[in-house]
Amino acid sequence: MSADIIPLMRRQDDAPPTLDPMLQITAAGMNSVNTVILDRMQSEIPLIPRLAGHLISGGGKRLRPMLTLAGAELVGYQGNRHHKLAAAVEFIHTATLLHDDVVDGSELRRGKAAANIIFGNPATVLVGDFLFSRAFELMTEDGSLRVLKILSSASAIIAEGEVAQLSAQRKIETSEERYLDIIGAKTAALFAAASRISAVVAECDDSQERALDDYGRNLGVAFQLVDDAIDYDSDTAEMGKDRGDDFREGKMTLPVILAFARGTAEEREFWKAAISGHRSSDEDLDHAIRLIAKHDCVEATRERARHFAQRAADALSIFPDSKARSAMVEAAQFAVARGY
Repeated sequence: MSADIIPLMRRQDDAPPTLDPMLQITAAGMNSVNTVILDRMQSEIPLIPRLAGHLISGGGKRLRPMLTLAGAELVGYQGNRHHKLAAAVEFIHTATLLHDDVVDGSELRRGKAAANIIFGNPATVLVGDFLFSRAFELMTEDGSLRVLKILSSASAIIAEGEVAQLSAQRKIETSEERYLDIIGAKTAALFAAASRISAVVAECDDSQERALDDYGRNLGVAFQLVDDAIDYDSDTAEMGKDRGDDFREGKMTLPVILAFARGTAEEREFWKAAISGHRSSDEDLDHAIRLIAKHDCVEATRERARHFAQRAADALSIFPDSKARSAMVEAAQFAVARGY
């Protein structure tokens, strides 16, 4: 097996990285996963499939279940247990999005009106609970206590991460280390679990299981870092959500943490007022974006994302070269290069 460092660079044809190779190697499996998702989101209560379908069919990348399928391809798994488990991963993710939108009061999700705006907060929370329950049904049907432990632990960690983010909201003193802990929990934990369970169902050795966990965890951190950079570097049409949502909600993401650390005394006073909620107008957002640009905070955030993406790629070095490994490396490249 190769133990070389895998360079994180552009493809040989110098084209920007895409998810296309990942989509190609997981296409057949995703058809099965989507069938499970469609089946298990049904209910005799019409509102449940309507609300769940609003988000599930809303154009998401489905990256997390794809990680489960790609990991299975990487380790040569020949069964089909991972299809239901990948659907469980997507249900967990969708449930957290529904709950997040209620907590944040979001108006847009993936370029459409958020479910809470259309259906109301109570229904959105309850359908999120329904999807969590469906996820756990799928886990128990699989029958593996190890898989159940990995995914249930990830679910608990995600919830802890969301509470930690809420606790850090409007606190200008939040450190970069604390921020990384938060996104490691609220985002990277599910990426890690989604990747790891493919090694478990394939009965791989501990080193391969750890490698897939490391890949997913580092990819998840890189993905969230770029998400947070995009909030100050893209328009609403690209992002699929309102520009400046993080700013108005007083979230201490890395671009803000860096801008505050690098700013003048006057700039720091602006940030204190903005994060505390006293400077939240469109003009204030424009000023915040200018300060972040002045101190190269978006590029610095993306540079940190590249570091974690490289770690994700390096984690796969214990596996032989293959289409699956190349696709997973390119997915890490895409996570950093994307603008949406």
